[in-house]
Amino acid sequence: MDLSILNDLKLTKVAVSKIDTFDFENVKFGEKFTDHMLICEYKNGEWGPVEIKPYAPITLDPSARVFHYGQAIFEGMKAYKDENDDVWMFRPDQNFERFNKSAVRLAMPVIDETRFIGGLRELLKVEKAWVRKGLGNSLYIRPFMIATESGVIASPSNEFIFCILLSPAKSYYSGKIKVQIADYYSRAANGGIGAAKASGNYSAQFYPTKLAQEAGFNQVIWTDSTHTHLEESGTMNVFFRINNTLYTAPTSDRILDGVTRKSLIALGEHLGYDIKIEPVQVDTIVNAAKNGTLKEIFGAGTAAVVNQIEGFAYKDDYYQLPDVSDKDSYALQLKEALTKLQNKLSDDPFNWTTKL
Repeated sequence: MDLSILNDLKLTKVAVSKIDTFDFENVKFGEKFTDHMLICEYKNGEWGPVEIKPYAPITLDPSARVFHYGQAIFEGMKAYKDENDDVWMFRPDQNFERFNKSAVRLAMPVIDETRFIGGLRELLKVEKAWVRKGLGNSLYIRPFMIATESGVIASPSNEFIFCILLSPAKSYYSGKIKVQIADYYSRAANGGIGAAKASGNYSAQFYPTKLAQEAGFNQVIWTDSTHTHLEESGTMNVFFRINNTLYTAPTSDRILDGVTRKSLIALGEHLGYDIKIEPVQVDTIVNAAKNGTLKEIFGAGTAAVVNQIEGFAYKDDYYQLPDVSDKDSYALQLKEALTKLQNKLSDDPFNWTTKL
């Protein structure tokens, strides 16, 4: 990491912090932000200096390429504070690497580790008081990049903005959800951008999800273009437990390489779970639901960590999953193990946590 890059860091602090009037107990996920943000511009073939300044709107030309051709990527991360008031990041190297993979796929410039992780460290130092300790509390981190060059010609932008926002978060839990397995719409295709954390991936999901919600379901489990294999659940990776074996699909052009997903796999193996990473057929899950061997389905992602699924619909049939006690639930065991590790309430045998 070339720390000399950060010697030019420009820091402008707010005159008065809003932290004393902030309701940390009733914050809704992703709605409110801290006092400051990080911003860095790409022009003339290179990244400029890093700036930390008061959170404020960004002014763009109406013809900025992001509005017309969707060159936009982002990441989702979290920071935690332990009982000694030390702040920890969770696997930031994985988000940094995936961010640049997304950038390459969308013909955007990669960003160096110093500006991404080094800049994030500096921003977290400024906003350290916004990270609240206690299991369930965290600071959500949203790095993103957008194309800013003006002009509506259909070509990649030559100018970009990289930005990091911070948002206090409480434990995210909406209860068990009901899902619908997609048999018409697809999230992604081979050779597409499903493995990139591109903004367009999410906007394309909104309409089919809206239809599922109108039918009485919370989310969609996405299938491949042939609708024979299960891939992701909503905006999360998805796991299936048949008897005492946990299945999840391998990553591909269509499936995001989720940091929570890979962490749960490693944790599960460490705990002695039988985990198989292989294509998961719709028929396999439907048949397992019919014969009673399907015990659990759950999504895995940064915001919720784990989201349990109580049942699913496929075509005209609905399948209710059995009630598994909390102590026997793989979903809850894994969630507890990961959140304790992230909050420094248990050992970290993988060295995933990085001290600020």
